[in-house]
Amino acid sequence: MVERAGNRDYRGEQVEIGGRRLRAVRAGTPSDAPLIVFECGAFGCAADWAVVQTRLAEQGLASLAYDRAGLGYSDPGPSPRDGHAIADDLEALLTRLGVRAPLLMVGHSMGGILLRVFVGRNIDRVAGLVLVDAVTSEAIENPAAARAIAAFQGALNLVGRWSGLGFMRPVSWVVGDKIGLEGEASREKRRIYGLSSHAKWSAEEVANWRATSSQGRDIGPYPPDLPVAVVTAGAVPLSPGMKSLQAEPARASNRGYEAHIAGAGHANLLGRKFADPVIDGIRHVLNA
Repeated sequence: MVERAGNRDYRGEQVEIGGRRLRAVRAGTPSDAPLIVFECGAFGCAADWAVVQTRLAEQGLASLAYDRAGLGYSDPGPSPRDGHAIADDLEALLTRLGVRAPLLMVGHSMGGILLRVFVGRNIDRVAGLVLVDAVTSEAIENPAAARAIAAFQGALNLVGRWSGLGFMRPVSWVVGDKIGLEGEASREKRRIYGLSSHAKWSAEEVANWRATSSQGRDIGPYPPDLPVAVVTAGAVPLSPGMKSLQAEPARASNRGYEAHIAGAGHANLLGRKFADPVIDGIRHVLNA
């Protein structure tokens, strides 16, 4: 059963998957081209992709963004919230929506390790992959990256544990939209940022970072004939080793593409100012 969302506080529709619902936002007109499916990063939601989805729709391309279980306006799912649980949900969502077209997967930040699992499980229907300032499954074995991930896990654990006190709500209207969204999507992003449920389940996902990375590595690398674009943020101060890890999926592809966007930050790479380089990466993969 697919229901239109009746709550004016958010865009999209609620899709039932086995007794619970995920919020999905579709844009553009379906065609013979692959459906572009977006996976957000940690603490993210469907609103993160609103600018990119709008610009793609203007170019005649169909896309789907969604809130993972417990995030945004989606119901919680069973624990642990690791890569296989999240892939289970996305597969169920696509089935309930009747999606039969090939898929072009796009992931931001932590979405990189989630897509390593999903793409590995669904390689026969995935036409290409775009990684946007994304983390790879191998990053957890880099000492500097492992320390940064552990610090992020600790901070988000505290936020998730105490968010029920309501302190995230006033904070959300100050820093809730670092992407640079527009109109209702920006307001939606701030509302979601302030939800205690969103913080709780985001922390649960991040707590399973190592498990999800291991699951992706167990599946193995992407096949070399899979078109892969990597778009990274130039303003993010990463070591050459970490930049190399980010770029590796494109470099290992026979049809790889790399773009390093000067001045772009980790979040605003998805927003008004820098969305076009992301779309260029998507276009490269479509053409490949």
